[in-house]
Amino acid sequence: MISQWKLVTIGDFLSHRKGFAFKSTQYTTEGRKIARVSNFTQRSIDTDGCNYIDEKEATQFSNYILNAGDVVIATVGSWPTNPASVVGRAIRVPDEANGLLLNQNAVRLRSNEHLNQIFLYYLLSADHYQNFIVSTAQGSASQASIKLRDIFSYQALIPPLSEQEAIVSVVGTLDDKIENNRRMNETLEEMARAIFKSWFVDFDPVHAKAAGNAPAHMDADTAALFPSSLGDDGLPVGWKEVPADAISTITIGKTPPRKEHHWFSNTSEDMKWASIRDMGECGTYIFQTGETLTKQAIEKFNVRVVPKNTVILSFKLTVGRVALTDEEMATNEAIAHFGEADTVYGEVQPEYLYAYLKGFNFDKLGSTSSIATAVNSKIIKAMPVMLADSSCRSAFQKLASPLFEKIRLNLRESQTLTELRDTLLPKLMSGEIRVKDAERELEAAV
Repeated sequence: MISQWKLVTIGDFLSHRKGFAFKSTQYTTEGRKIARVSNFTQRSIDTDGCNYIDEKEATQFSNYILNAGDVVIATVGSWPTNPASVVGRAIRVPDEANGLLLNQNAVRLRSNEHLNQIFLYYLLSADHYQNFIVSTAQGSASQASIKLRDIFSYQALIPPLSEQEAIVSVVGTLDDKIENNRRMNETLEEMARAIFKSWFVDFDPVHAKAAGNAPAHMDADTAALFPSSLGDDGLPVGWKEVPADAISTITIGKTPPRKEHHWFSNTSEDMKWASIRDMGECGTYIFQTGETLTKQAIEKFNVRVVPKNTVILSFKLTVGRVALTDEEMATNEAIAHFGEADTVYGEVQPEYLYAYLKGFNFDKLGSTSSIATAVNSKIIKAMPVMLADSSCRSAFQKLASPLFEKIRLNLRESQTLTELRDTLLPKLMSGEIRVKDAERELEAAV
């Protein structure tokens, strides 16, 4: 019964710990990872871009350790006009971030025995709370901050613990399915990339033929496509390295003036506009972006719109994130697009180029101590691409295409499940619908 729900102040149900102000001089190349606000994604933490401190030094910061399931709120960030890094964002620490240390400008929250920890996360990630906390923010035009007392002063209707757990179970079923799809997609991509590495990096079929053996796990027709020796350049005979712009039409994204907010939106009618952060969250294919650009912005600033199934690559700030577009979209200026090109080398399929770039060592492109500032569009256009014979590329495509298509279908299903979750959650959290009603919708979808 909704009458059993109680209006509470959430600070009465929480313990907290602010992040520590680690100094850049403490950073090392390995050890214990540090989670910064810049590592936060829409709902989680991207552990790939974390800094480190020495493991021995980390022992003195045990109070700042994150456990899987902790809720963390960014206390410094942007205003809602830049939703990708908005202040007050609540994330939930994933299993792979267990044990990380929390940096400054964020606060870790743990609930007591009267408030389910996952329910707490759902509560603080809801629009109602996000709107409330942003309304309390202070700061400059470019940066906002919130105070802990404002976080803890929020009041909400909370159901009994048993119903909190029932709500968590319903929504968690959707989250579990989404997570299973993510893990399946990781496995599918690993399979495609393993084939690519065996054929086009390690040259296993070439070495096997040179030794008079049949290439492992390969039928005779496919094996016949591969050379049987390496040339003086270390590549299989007939294969070559070519500049990226010899096989692709390479273009760069663009950002309208940030101070002119009217060029940016969050409506589905406008053009999706990908950022490096979006690429860190998307997986193999990019479906969702944190922001969109108006049609007027696309036209006025001549922002390039890239077609579906285009390989995109981040080459500034965070270098080497790769994704395939699932529909037409634009990107910011830190992202390069590898489009189709009419060349003497024939078609180079996006899946081949994607697998190649995912395994590429981008460190060798930098000409200074910081690859993040050294790489530019000219270097990207000239970067070497190892080009196998077209028949071998076609053979790879025949094997890889079903794997990539399954990845795409899983992502689409996850997108549908995400929309269902985001529709059900606020209704459950407000008592508008009951758990049994949500379960019926869930049965029809899963």
